[in-house]
Amino acid sequence: MKKLGSASGDVPADPSADPSAELLGEAAGVFGLLASPARLHIVWALSHGESDVTGLAERVGGALPAVSQHLAKLKLAGLVRSRREGRRVVYLVDDPEAAELVRWLVARMGDRLGAEAPQGLVRDLGA
Repeated sequence: MKKLGSASGDVPADPSADPSAELLGEAAGVFGLLASPARLHIVWALSHGESDVTGLAERVGGALPAVSQHLAKLKLAGLVRSRREGRRVVYLVDDPEAAELVRWLVARMGDRLGAEAPQGLVRDLGA
């Protein structure tokens, strides 16, 4: 999976031109990966600062093995990366544009819910 902010040559020079099938597939892959509330929460949390798996598990309310698996998928996709600090592994955002997208989306949905938007609207549409 390519990073969202990478120059791939797939983006048409004309902003009104349709993106390539490959580019749409990559974007759908990122959205599919972020379709999990736990992974979305992990990226959101890491967009606010780095953390180890124990801290993330406490923050997102998940079991340690499940959070580790989510981190492995996010790392494989290039959305997060890790570094060692002694015996501790610290995770951080590796794709700032994807993290910004997550932060924007969460803020936008919070605004909509704050304005008393119908609950579960997207879910009710079969998304």
